[in-house]
Amino acid sequence: MVLLRLLAMKKNLILFIFLGVISSCKKDDSIEISTTPAIEFVSITPSTAVEYQDKITVTISYKDGDGDLGENTPDVKNLFLTDTRNNVMYQYRISQLAPTGTATAIQGTLTIELKNTAITNGATSQAVSFSVFLKDRTGNVSNTVSTSAITVTN
Repeated sequence: MVLLRLLAMKKNLILFIFLGVISSCKKDDSIEISTTPAIEFVSITPSTAVEYQDKITVTISYKDGDGDLGENTPDVKNLFLTDTRNNVMYQYRISQLAPTGTATAIQGTLTIELKNTAITNGATSQAVSFSVFLKDRTGNVSNTVSTSAITVTN
């Protein structure tokens, strides 16, 4: 009798553990990526740039819930980098990142290269930072991020 009770308890314990493991393996559908693109600032290099000579590289990360980021039409601009000193905006085209007609979440990093920049206040050096945002094919505009400052020297 005691042996039968122990076997029944062991069987119930195994069943309880099995159900616990199975229930913990459910997919969490509550985590969704927005269809409006979201970006984060990753880096800017170099920390010091010689005016008119050194290229400036800005890296951002992106997430887009429906994958409509980027464009294959060459003259459509969808990434915007603004010099915060004088509000000069540089416009770029991100190539289409996911096939047309697929509504799949995408994420990754983008690298933006600014050929060079200049000192705008007549000094021998000047701090500069940039703001960045992008737009997807349906017109959703991402958040705007700011880079850290770098120094431009002559």
